[in-house]
Amino acid sequence: MKRSWNWLVVCLGLCVLSLVTPSRSALAEHEGKVQILLLGDSTTIGSVCRRTNPEGPHLEDVIRLLLATDKDLPPTNVINQGRDGEFIHGLLQGRYEKDISKLPGIDYVFFRFGLNDRSKRENFTENFPKDCQALIARLRQDFPQALIVPTSLIAYTTPTADEPVNDMIRKSADDTKLPYLDVHTRFAAELKAQGPNMLNYRRYALDKIPEQHRNWVAPFVQAGSVVVMDNRLDAHFGELPGWYADRHPNLAGYHVIGDEMAKFIAKLLQERKRQGE
Repeated sequence: MKRSWNWLVVCLGLCVLSLVTPSRSALAEHEGKVQILLLGDSTTIGSVCRRTNPEGPHLEDVIRLLLATDKDLPPTNVINQGRDGEFIHGLLQGRYEKDISKLPGIDYVFFRFGLNDRSKRENFTENFPKDCQALIARLRQDFPQALIVPTSLIAYTTPTADEPVNDMIRKSADDTKLPYLDVHTRFAAELKAQGPNMLNYRRYALDKIPEQHRNWVAPFVQAGSVVVMDNRLDAHFGELPGWYADRHPNLAGYHVIGDEMAKFIAKLLQERKRQGE
């Protein structure tokens, strides 16, 4: 009788533990949709693309629409909380508490930082890995059900400049036993295949455009700069110094990023579905 009683206590304890311990296969979800949060800098939010083409689709739309093509996957809501100029330390010391910490039902968080951190964070090489760890710890605290995915830079400057940053991001993922998403390799391959300037927009100060052309380019002017998402003006201005200098993704670039992210997320969703069966 005593042995039976002990066995009952053990069983009850296991049942209680299963109720209070979050399952990695469980989805937080919100309003019936898997919630995917994007954090990052201007290469995540794409503010210039939003001004020239407000109808999009923008990065979050590309990911959501591509995932929706697989009818076996659950519906998703992709929340883009990237910001121009943002870096991890600034995010954590600034708007994180107000804009990020209370978001409901987050299932996945993808963060891509490093470009602004490199220019704005003091002692970057020492502090950036610590900042990655601090962001991961805060996200785990606020979204215990979520899977966090550190994400590489896109191919933005040169391999010599990009690779050390991506190595730090990858190591942060390894150290915290998180998956790492490499979009850099795909982006670089697409640049090689399509042309080195086909995935970035052109943004060029109007006062640097030859004066005789300034009237007819007026439809392309935003905030004192000529801005185009494609190569239509390259024939006229491609020889100007710095015409291709802005390396931010254009709409085509965001389709490359979104396609690579959607493939990665689809695998995660398929794995969770298998775990839940």
